[in-house]
Amino acid sequence: MTAPDKSVFRSARLGPLSLRNRIVKAATFEGATPKGEVTDRLVEFHRRVAAGGAGMSTVAYCAVSPDGRVQRHCLVLDDASAVALRKVTDAIHAEGAAASAQLGHAGLVADARSNGMKSLAPSRRFSPPAKGLVPAASQADLDRVRASFVTAARNAVEAGFDCVEIHLGHGYLLSSFMSPRLNKRRDQYGGTWQSRSAFPREVIRAVRDAVGSRIAVTAKFGMTDGVAGGLWLEESLQIAAAIEADGCLDAMQLTGGSSLENAMYFFRGDVPLEEMLLTQPAYVRPGMRLIAPRLFPSYPFEEGFFLPYARQFRAALSMPLTYLGGVNRIDTAQAVIDEGFDFVAMGRALLREPDLINVWQSGQRDEGLCVHCNKCMPTIYSGTRCVLAEGPLD
Repeated sequence: MTAPDKSVFRSARLGPLSLRNRIVKAATFEGATPKGEVTDRLVEFHRRVAAGGAGMSTVAYCAVSPDGRVQRHCLVLDDASAVALRKVTDAIHAEGAAASAQLGHAGLVADARSNGMKSLAPSRRFSPPAKGLVPAASQADLDRVRASFVTAARNAVEAGFDCVEIHLGHGYLLSSFMSPRLNKRRDQYGGTWQSRSAFPREVIRAVRDAVGSRIAVTAKFGMTDGVAGGLWLEESLQIAAAIEADGCLDAMQLTGGSSLENAMYFFRGDVPLEEMLLTQPAYVRPGMRLIAPRLFPSYPFEEGFFLPYARQFRAALSMPLTYLGGVNRIDTAQAVIDEGFDFVAMGRALLREPDLINVWQSGQRDEGLCVHCNKCMPTIYSGTRCVLAEGPLD
């Protein structure tokens, strides 16, 4: 097949949406919201992805509440930011793509000192990102968080987004409830996989009820925590099947690993430890260097590295699935579609080359320029970018 004839480039339905192709820019923190404000840099970040040919671009990370931010420079999707985000969605739409907003509460991944407030967890636990103990959420806390997701979803509609992606991965709050390693509760939200998945499923249902069929509702779902004693396929497959049976999602994007305990599990490639250390306060660096081998183990990059896990979900589920993990070649993207996945999500490859989809479609090249050095990871503090490209956006 010539590049334009590949089915990965054909239009596809996502709930109420019709995307021009099956390629989605995955949610990767842009580092373009200083003090949580929408900037021209954020607009341009996503405009370039849309102009580059992706079917949909995902704005990350949109916290549902101030305590749910990863750090103080994360955006909270409140009434004010919804108005400002219109510039982002308008820019994406003008280039022919759809716009998605990733909604989440960071939970144990939140930097409490940066945010100036305590976060929440399923069970009381020490968190390195929080630099201290994170308290267990009370029923009142969970009611508030659920309501915050609803408010953020409604604000996403007002902001012009076509889709919301609920974050159920990487050790964030909803993901941590599903994890037997992180959730030690003894109430209706702890114990069996059915109980541990109850709160995330309640949130999904509440969001769907709030937005109806006006926009698509998806979830970024952690197949495994990537650590001993964490969530594993045996239970995550059952949770995914229960979520499918609830009938509230238009698609599920599959991921793995934990920003809390094993971030390299979903990055793969080189570990830019020295660069990451320079982004942290001096008093943090010695301790971070000491625990770095555990927090940042090295995994070699492989094309389609999550496919062995994702295939288990494709075989077990009938709902639309989005594959994410190690797509840097057009033949990988097409092979994913040929295996029955509905969409392909891409992160670092489009950070390196926002116009990569157009490059593929034109037949100029069949592989991206990303070398998986992961030196983009530390740039989230100064504007997320590929250090091999032209540099930060103006």
